[in-house]
Amino acid sequence: MSPVTRGFVGRRKRDPRLPPGQYDVGDQWPVLTAEPAPNLDTSRWTFRIDGLVERPVEWNWDEIRALPRERWDGDIHCVTTWTKFGMTWEGIPVDTLLEAAGPLPQARFVVAHSHTGYTTNLPLADVTGGRAWLAFAAGTAPAAPEPLTREHGGPARLLVPHLYFWKSAKWVAGLRLLAEDDPGFWERNGYHDRGDPWAEQRFGGD
Repeated sequence: MSPVTRGFVGRRKRDPRLPPGQYDVGDQWPVLTAEPAPNLDTSRWTFRIDGLVERPVEWNWDEIRALPRERWDGDIHCVTTWTKFGMTWEGIPVDTLLEAAGPLPQARFVVAHSHTGYTTNLPLADVTGGRAWLAFAAGTAPAAPEPLTREHGGPARLLVPHLYFWKSAKWVAGLRLLAEDDPGFWERNGYHDRGDPWAEQRFGGD
């Protein structure tokens, strides 16, 4: 029998679901915000799409909750290096909302803005084609999604799971469609303009 080499434990195989520089946060869901979590009354809550659209449109809480919803299952990635696996979300596809507004041909970018004043910019292509939702509920599979707490962006937040999570604006109030890019809060403060986790686009110049 071959002798055992003490101290050699081999190399742990990295989970292929983890983008570069990320770690598995397990059962936790850290709360990181640039501002205090607001208390939003759904009786006065609105969501609006305007800018380069044929029909600026606004929904109240009851109207938007009456629209058909979808469930999305997958992982989310924060620029601060944590990843949460196996989440399940419920919300309305951004495609559905944009269809009601009718984007004009020159619209190429979106600025998501929150009831708090927070903003973040995205290419229109990153919130269309089944890649983004206005989310009301979230959880960890196989449990059913629960209504979002205010700390996690409730009553509604943007969900753009293929990008770092600062792009999934909490307490979202609307989308403004633009012809030119317009950096948001974190983008003006040194973060990458797009934020692809798999390309490790954390900061400007990455």
